[in-house]
Amino acid sequence: MTWNPEALPELSGRVFAVTGGNAGIGYFITEQLAAAGAHVVLLGRSPQRLRTAVATLRTRLGAAELSTIPLDLADLDSVGKAAEELVRLGRVDALIENAGITAPGRVRRSTAQGFELAMGTNHLGHFALTALTMPVLTASAARVVPMGSLITRLRPFDLDDLQSTRSYSDFRSYAQSKHAVQSFGFELDRRLRDAGSPVRSIVAHPGLSLDQSSPDRRGITTRVPAFRLLAPIIQGKDHGAWPAVRAAADPAAATVTCFGPARISTGAPVPGTAPAASRDPRRASRLWTISEELTGIPFRIGEP
Repeated sequence: MTWNPEALPELSGRVFAVTGGNAGIGYFITEQLAAAGAHVVLLGRSPQRLRTAVATLRTRLGAAELSTIPLDLADLDSVGKAAEELVRLGRVDALIENAGITAPGRVRRSTAQGFELAMGTNHLGHFALTALTMPVLTASAARVVPMGSLITRLRPFDLDDLQSTRSYSDFRSYAQSKHAVQSFGFELDRRLRDAGSPVRSIVAHPGLSLDQSSPDRRGITTRVPAFRLLAPIIQGKDHGAWPAVRAAADPAAATVTCFGPARISTGAPVPGTAPAASRDPRRASRLWTISEELTGIPFRIGEP
């Protein structure tokens, strides 16, 4: 499988939805897809940041096809409204689930529905969004691209304390949420294939991607001096976008279940893997049931 992340295929006529498409890695996912001619839908919580991202993109790309949808993943009411707008589009070739909270705080906090903030935002919000948009995803033979993280290599997945009620730290809760994201992504693909669905789920992880090494985008990136010792193991968020972009846009990627940087934390996007805890089918099936119960949203896979 050959793929040049700096020379994407022509994507005119295709529609990609990117959660958190207005900031960080999500912004660069949007920029790369839009530069290849795609219509990109940016979903984000802040109207002002969405406007800033669109203005920056239009300055760089000219007549790019862009639209925005408000989305607060920490509020299932907002998730439901965003899903309705996506379904109304009639076509979504890929739903890239990039948005997330990386630092939920030293004190445990909750979403609008009372979920632990990182789990509720990073996993349960995206679980609900995917379930509610399945009609348009199925009709479009789309790809779902959940965004994982290297942090899952550093911490175990405790499904018995999914929402960090017994033991909380911001590092632990973030790791828990990303294990859940990855576990859901792999389980979704298993269920889609078993059901004969044309939809595919491909997990991506961005490696170690920081603003320090990112190209300057006014109003988007925050440039601070990088530590020289970190230079060999970090990359810019523009490169961190590559695995998700390949998962969404590479015609040959339908047989792959995960993409990540070639050197684990940096490099070209290549087929990869995830920790065993995220790939365990039994754990994933249990997580799926718990997620349906918590969100109150049944996840149906079938015809549009």
